[in-house]
Amino acid sequence: MSEDFPLRPFLPADAMALRDLFGQSIEELTVDDYDEDQRLAWAASAADPGEFRARLGGMLTLVVHLDGEYLGFGSLKDNKTIEMLYVHPDFAGEGVGSALAGALEKIAEARGAEAITVDASDTAVPFFQGRGYAAVRRNSVPREDQWLSNTTMVKPLKESKAKAPAKPS
Repeated sequence: MSEDFPLRPFLPADAMALRDLFGQSIEELTVDDYDEDQRLAWAASAADPGEFRARLGGMLTLVVHLDGEYLGFGSLKDNKTIEMLYVHPDFAGEGVGSALAGALEKIAEARGAEAITVDASDTAVPFFQGRGYAAVRRNSVPREDQWLSNTTMVKPLKESKAKAPAKPS
């Protein structure tokens, strides 16, 4: 498993392919945690191509595009929240999500965030726990005529300012 994937900023021309990736990721990777109606309602949040393009363009969005294939994308909102993190089902578990999350965490920290937050789907909770995020709240989110559960998780980015006193030598 490698985390060494080429990352680049989102371009408007990426929107349609990322919209397809978004839908495939939801449909195939979340099947154990959300029923078909919930997955369809979730995927429908990208139904309008223009709105989806504007949503991705309105945040710092990174894309993994390798050998003509889109492997995943992630978006950072307000320099402190991972708003979206989706990996193509064919590349799940290969480090694409880790590469994206790691880059977004570094950017958030470089831009002054002391912690980073994500509303993780039930499917993604173990991934974020493995990266040092702690659950702080359960949520029920309305999508279309469905309710989807997720978990707000937080990861500290900066070490505590208070340092332990130096031990005498």
